Amino acid sequence: GPVMAVIRSLVFLLSFQLLHVAKGSMVWLNKNGYEDLVVAINPQVPEDANIIPNTMNMIKNASNYLFETTKHRFFFKSVKIIVPKTWKKNTSYSRLKTESYDKADVIIADHYMKHVDDPYTLQYGGCKEKGRYIHFTPRFLLNDNLTNVYGEKGRVFVHEWAHYRWGVFDEYSSEMPFYVSRNSKEASVEATSCPAGVTGIPVSQDCSEDNCELRSCGYDGQLYEKGCIFIPDIQQNISCSVMNLQFIPSVVEFCDKNSHNSEAPNMQNKMCDRKSTWEVIMESDDFRNSVVLNASAPPSETTFVLLQAQDRSVAFVLDVSGSMLMYNRLNSLQTAAANFLLHVIETGSWVGIVTFDSKASEKAPLQQITNDAARNNLCQSLPTYASGQTNICAGIRKGFKLITDKMNTTHGSEIVLLTDGEDPHIHSCFDLVEQSGAKIHTIALGPAADTKLEEFSRKTGGFMLYAVDGNAPDKLTDAFNAITSGSGDISEQSIQLESKELIVQPSEWVNTTVLVDKTVGKDTFFGITWNISQPFFFLRDPRGKEYRSSDFTIHNSNSDTARLVISGTAEVGAWQFCIKNVHTATQAISVTATSRPAYSDVPPVSIAAHMNRAHSAFNPVVVYAEVSQGFLPVLGATVRATIEKDGAAAATLELLDNGAGADIMKNDGIYSRYFTSLQGTGRYRLKVNAYGRNATTRLSLKQNRASYIPGYRKNGKIYMNAPRPKFDDKEVQVKLGSFSRISTSSLLVNTEGDSAPVYPPCKVTDLQAHIENKTIVLSWTAPGGDLDNGKADHYIIKSSENLLDLRNHFDHATPVKSSNLIPKEAGREELFKIKLENFTTEHDTIMYFALRAVDDTNLISEVSNIAQATWFTPLKESVPLDYDGNNDSATSTIIVAIVSVCLVAVCTIASSALCFLQKQKGKLDIEALQK
Repeated sequence: GPVMAVIRSLVFLLSFQLLHVAKGSMVWLNKNGYEDLVVAINPQVPEDANIIPNTMNMIKNASNYLFETTKHRFFFKSVKIIVPKTWKKNTSYSRLKTESYDKADVIIADHYMKHVDDPYTLQYGGCKEKGRYIHFTPRFLLNDNLTNVYGEKGRVFVHEWAHYRWGVFDEYSSEMPFYVSRNSKEASVEATSCPAGVTGIPVSQDCSEDNCELRSCGYDGQLYEKGCIFIPDIQQNISCSVMNLQFIPSVVEFCDKNSHNSEAPNMQNKMCDRKSTWEVIMESDDFRNSVVLNASAPPSETTFVLLQAQDRSVAFVLDVSGSMLMYNRLNSLQTAAANFLLHVIETGSWVGIVTFDSKASEKAPLQQITNDAARNNLCQSLPTYASGQTNICAGIRKGFKLITDKMNTTHGSEIVLLTDGEDPHIHSCFDLVEQSGAKIHTIALGPAADTKLEEFSRKTGGFMLYAVDGNAPDKLTDAFNAITSGSGDISEQSIQLESKELIVQPSEWVNTTVLVDKTVGKDTFFGITWNISQPFFFLRDPRGKEYRSSDFTIHNSNSDTARLVISGTAEVGAWQFCIKNVHTATQAISVTATSRPAYSDVPPVSIAAHMNRAHSAFNPVVVYAEVSQGFLPVLGATVRATIEKDGAAAATLELLDNGAGADIMKNDGIYSRYFTSLQGTGRYRLKVNAYGRNATTRLSLKQNRASYIPGYRKNGKIYMNAPRPKFDDKEVQVKLGSFSRISTSSLLVNTEGDSAPVYPPCKVTDLQAHIENKTIVLSWTAPGGDLDNGKADHYIIKSSENLLDLRNHFDHATPVKSSNLIPKEAGREELFKIKLENFTTEHDTIMYFALRAVDDTNLISEVSNIAQATWFTPLKESVPLDYDGNNDSATSTIIVAIVSVCLVAVCTIASSALCFLQKQKGKLDIEALQK
């Protein structure tokens, strides 16, 4: 009945949302055991016989430790390891099915920077959101000495798994290793840890070339000097926490409500509103769907299957029903598919072509792309005529047959399925597809493509793409270009540099620039397409050399597109297209450019764009774009997203990497923004352009890396590890020059007939407090009126001497008068000063501050993170007597203002806390002396 229908649609919506988060991860929980965990080795990793057995041992040990730390709930039951095709064949390796490197849960790959072996988990989302992948380097797995530095490998794996699967965060902080605590009667300096009260000793290291001298840490104001590190005792009488001290033998659980240290300035407290890691894990679906096992060890040992990647085999399954003649669809398909065959798909791949209307026919059998002639040959088989009905399953069956004829199996193959229509019998081949072991990439063209089309991609881990109808083929070209190989071998992949549509008036000249940077330049392709008649155009390279229209190729089968491939490596710099519309009417002209990496050992700058619905209140859509080179984040790029839906105006957003609003972490190369103008149920197409200009781009190391253990103390004796390799700025500040990149994605949104959602301002996550001249200065990034767009109407600021009271009972806390503060536009910095007279402060005081933003319809944001301001009177400082001949002041008590940024584990901010202390202290000394 209707109730069941509602439940079904809810279940569908939920399953859709869950699946979308962990980028198609196949892991599932079978009672208590995780099955189908995928580990993939990068094709660039040289073959080494120990990588596989060491990985297996790590996960077997992790399974036992996971079982213990989750109080007998979870273990690893089955794992698949993907061996790259570059490694020798072996009879113990099976053929891949739908598993792939780019959808793996764990990847094993060298870091682009030498000597970096920190394991880490890439997390885009906030608390409780699943991660993207866990990354280990081959050296981490092969070099047993690294156990001293990171702890036993199985324990490290469980630490990373908790990030990846349950969305918890680190409980240490390399940026703020100490903080001022008021847990005891006296305010005191504590190590940032969970639980509080971990025993150990703060030390400073003075290192010369090859040896380091230890000394006790000096104070800097009331925190230890910069560079002071905490050396824990290896023998502790504590049993938690895995997210802080998994290398300490006695640690066998996560911090829970009772043991959690809610004061520490770490990411877990910042991201999860000071909740313990175990509370967050208890809220996960895994926890709800499992029971405690009455056993002291996992019921079975982890089993492993080895799979080897092979060459791509791809069948195009293309809709040629009558509706493909509308809106220039067939022409767009010819151009976009030809671009893919000529310039995108990797050499060595196998490709065949099938078309379907009410029945299917084979246009080109599966054949290997060995050279350009083979590419041209396939283009001749693209469809030129359309009529009839839509039978999607007939197309899929014919596609499978074409692959099986050549490969004897559909395992590991791919189908690119394009349709613009509906098929009432689409579900009749769902089972066949699920059993095929093939990936199905779907391209929905126009507003009427079957609403169940994406089920194919969802069941098999394929791409889901969508192109809005347009005068020019660029949107469909972008969709095809997104279907890259999932093998992880970036050195062979085509990279999209540019794609834009220009509307050009009669006799009008337009110029458009394409940037070629030094990480690409091989097989560089420029294309220009028109929708009425050929314009006058030429292309000028950065040195001024001109390519005329006569240098471009126009294929007979696709006569409204001109293409040019630059031989050798394309010149680095700005290439300029000059175009004049010589027709009597306005026409749409589109320009596209792709290239491949210039060097096999230098990873190219790349971009990956995604849209997700967040698991937070209102389930807002978040747009993400990750800009990176190798595994290094690229900072300072300009990233713009365009979101389109049929029948609605395109929306554009600038994505930011500022650690505010939808962006979880500042300077991690992941640029994010909330998309607040949803236009109801349907498909949304996302296109992201990332640009870097000469001076702005810099690479940086990953932020939430596994903790590098500096050393430990045992029976009073300190044992130090070699210090973590230092990077001079030259290594990280790579001059990338100017670059441009395009990425396309789509999202199916089901708003279930809700009216357009109304959003409150987003939560402020970067509130800080510091003290300047008897004034408390609060600073934060302005939220918007709708999440992180627009601007709020006013702020409510509260203060308290009790941290958890402020979190739990914000409304009852003491208000701070702020009626004269008018909120700025979202993303701008806010500053607010409070006179210290407003507070009765004793010598040792810690004040906490938090705020909420309110929009013009009185919707209120969640409570911000909590900032802390501290002031103490430390011991009298000794002051040289001959200073200005004035020695009365030597006895003045110097009040040192000390500030710790509560809950901001972002380097730029955290380091400022310490520098600020030095300046402050110097200033106060001088003031005291000049009274």
